[in-house]
Amino acid sequence: MPSRGNLAGLLAPPYGAMESGSNNDTHNKVNTPSILHFGHKGAIPSEKLQRTGKVLRNAILSRAPHMIRDRKYHLKTYRQCCVGTELVDWLVLQSACVLTRSHAVGMWQALLEEGVLNHVDQELGFQDKYLFYRFLDDEEEDTPLPSEEEKRESEEELPETILFLAQIGPDSLLRMILRKSPGQRTGDDLEIIYDELLHIKALAHLSNTVMFNQGEEGTSWYIIQKGSVNVVIYGKGVVCTLHEGDDFGKLALVTDSPRAASIVLREDNCHFLRVDKEDFNRILRDVEANTVRLKEHEQAVLVLEKSPRSSTLGSIKYTVISGTPEKILEHFLENMRMDIHHNDPGTVDDFLLMQCVFMPNSQLCPLLMAQYPFCLYSLWLEYALNSKRKAVILALRWANTHTYMLQEDPAAISFLEELYGSITNDSRMLRALKDLVPDVEKIATFQLKSLIRQFSNGEERLQKKQPIRNHDDILLKVYCSDHTYTTIRVAVAATGREVIGAVADKLGTTDELLLVHLSSAGEKQMLKPNDVSVFSTSSINGRLFSCPRDQLSSLTPLPDQEGPSAGSMSTFELMSSKDLAYQMTMFDWELFSCVHEHELLYHTFGRQSFRRTTANLDLFLRRFNQVQLWVVTEVCLCGQLSKRVQLLKKFIKIAAHCREFKNLNSFFAIIMGMSNPAVSRLSQTWEKLPSKFKKFYAEFENMMDPSRNHRSYRLTVTKLDSPIIPFMPLLLKDMTFTHEGNKTFIDNMVNFEKMRIIANTIRQVRYCRSQPFNPEICQPNKNQAEVRGYVRKLGVIDNQRALTNLSYRLEPRRT
Repeated sequence: MPSRGNLAGLLAPPYGAMESGSNNDTHNKVNTPSILHFGHKGAIPSEKLQRTGKVLRNAILSRAPHMIRDRKYHLKTYRQCCVGTELVDWLVLQSACVLTRSHAVGMWQALLEEGVLNHVDQELGFQDKYLFYRFLDDEEEDTPLPSEEEKRESEEELPETILFLAQIGPDSLLRMILRKSPGQRTGDDLEIIYDELLHIKALAHLSNTVMFNQGEEGTSWYIIQKGSVNVVIYGKGVVCTLHEGDDFGKLALVTDSPRAASIVLREDNCHFLRVDKEDFNRILRDVEANTVRLKEHEQAVLVLEKSPRSSTLGSIKYTVISGTPEKILEHFLENMRMDIHHNDPGTVDDFLLMQCVFMPNSQLCPLLMAQYPFCLYSLWLEYALNSKRKAVILALRWANTHTYMLQEDPAAISFLEELYGSITNDSRMLRALKDLVPDVEKIATFQLKSLIRQFSNGEERLQKKQPIRNHDDILLKVYCSDHTYTTIRVAVAATGREVIGAVADKLGTTDELLLVHLSSAGEKQMLKPNDVSVFSTSSINGRLFSCPRDQLSSLTPLPDQEGPSAGSMSTFELMSSKDLAYQMTMFDWELFSCVHEHELLYHTFGRQSFRRTTANLDLFLRRFNQVQLWVVTEVCLCGQLSKRVQLLKKFIKIAAHCREFKNLNSFFAIIMGMSNPAVSRLSQTWEKLPSKFKKFYAEFENMMDPSRNHRSYRLTVTKLDSPIIPFMPLLLKDMTFTHEGNKTFIDNMVNFEKMRIIANTIRQVRYCRSQPFNPEICQPNKNQAEVRGYVRKLGVIDNQRALTNLSYRLEPRRT
């Protein structure tokens, strides 16, 4: 590849360009492509370009009439002229598709070549200088001004006219540069030529016959009857070769998207059967072709299936069923909308939600950067610009899905910094990218500060909740067999091995230690060395112990693990049921808001494989268990029958208000607590409950009916508007059922149908949080601080055997 400095001599005429009708000697003649053929003075402009010139002239006379006027220069008057710099200024301001001043020069050059615009001294190159140009319509002295009707029509046609010129302008600019002698070419000219040569070299292996180019609209389907073709993808080169009997062009028709590749003939005398789009769609409807497969190098890389909604929508739509991660990404980029604010659930959103399962960021980021082409001044300028915008918009939506988690990933940080640098440089020349720069800057320069958390017996519960992040540190109490403890500082996502290492360092021991979760019932669970974020999965009153293996059998629960020995009814019976439900809802909303969507995936697919914490989800699930056990604990610690009846009434009222506040998490926790065997067996207590409350409770229990896949609950949720605090265990059950019942990969391709089903469940969680929680749903009383403190530090007994024993003491078995 020549250097920029050598281009001036290398591209000297006649190689660079040839005048139409040139009289060069035979030995100087070259077969110059038609792209380098110029118009000249006296040539008749095409009808389209004539109309283009008329629209621009009328628009200038309407918007800036001072631009077309008689001008004097060196005592000579030039009638009805425009100035080159003013024409460029005006065109750049009219549309975002005019990318740079040189782009505008090329657009005016296109009119100059056709004689629609002329230099007053008949020069053949348009220049961004104080030079005079005249529209063809102003060549005649008595040309009338446009009527109001003509001005209105021109205003309507102007956007499409400018877009047309923007597409042909780069070619005209290149022709103008090639027509210059080497000494006349500027540094900018050589940059443009150099970029074109880079582009041409990338396609040097191609023949001159291109069936269609990547990015063009798909209009036909082709079947090869004779010969062969290469399938070429921008940035990849030839991905496969097709022969007799193969077909191509189908993908763009079934997805109604631009061509995903270029098709280039490999040999002369190829024969094809061509089926136009309308006939193709009719064939599909007639034969009901449900599946379309795309292959590269003889291997299937993308499988599309006809959408069941196609017939009802009136057009055939195809959805991704499976594919390689790279091809799925390319497919969605080709088809995605250019609007940064458009969110299309069910397509790109599925990919962005589920990408971490089948395509780590270390793999995604280079592919996204590769979709951001570097070539600006090519014959594919519009395609390159669209590719840049799509890549940036997808990156922004990807960042919006990951949020703070990106800042914990070195590959993501590096990619965002590179993207920010590239788009900042490009936006100086490409106005169509400027609107994206602030959003990219925001995510590329965002910095997270690490926090230190305490996690033992809930010291943080009274504080405003913030998401627990992977790179945060925690202060964690780990107990020894003699009930002494050591406090260690480890990362949130620390493994069991790392926790043990920190404990051993703190104790100064070289003994081989075990890490054990000990429940209040004395049940021991040995944690594995690779278990991630071990602190967040302990039971309500569970504790972490560390000991040598020979001390494992002697571990006993701490006294405070047993929970309270007396109920707190005397405290909360004075509190309003509505206030209690409100403060419970506020706390639940804080916990629910901290749960990252990806934590649902880590929980479902196994957080060990991601090395990611699910601490926020774990705490939200713990809260459900805590509220449930609070109900059981309070009832079983209440010795008076009449007080127990009051307790049941109180809980039913709180549950009713939770449902009113759309807090289904605490609502279900309370009702499940009341249906716990230790409570439901207290027949004497339930007999005393007024019939009105029994009716309420029966209605609430019906919502928990698991029959027909929890149909009652699902119908209730569909009638609620956001914000909602959902019954999270059921959503996790749905995701786990889908995961365990379907393979993630089929024939080395991602089972995207599985991804879509799980993504739909996650979108239910997203919908629940799509509107902010309104803290004014309840007018607080004076003792709100007391109520708030109470609901955030519920004391419970989490030993079911102990609760059952307490229940039998209250109401022994009837003989």
